[in-house]
Amino acid sequence: MSDWITVAQLSDIPVGTGKEVVAEGQIVALFNIDGQIHAMDGICPHAGGPVGTGIVEGCVVTCPWHGWQFDVTSGQHVLSPTLSHPTFPTRIEGNSVQIQISPTA
Repeated sequence: MSDWITVAQLSDIPVGTGKEVVAEGQIVALFNIDGQIHAMDGICPHAGGPVGTGIVEGCVVTCPWHGWQFDVTSGQHVLSPTLSHPTFPTRIEGNSVQIQISPTA
């Protein structure tokens, strides 16, 4: 497994929002759900939309391009049980948000 990479500061991601970052050349979407940081692939599998800039409601993000929705805690597509988006392990070190770039899904 890869090393932990600092990708943002906790203060950059207010509760209930997302943020798009680049880690090792890969676009990653970060989300703060009730103080827990979750990370998933930042490119929507439908048409390449920017998942990290989508609207977050509860633990669901809606891709701003065509409305595909994912549970940010698991990467699971809301309507299709066979579609799951890759997620990444996260941790907080001080105020730094860190991820491991090897996807878990």
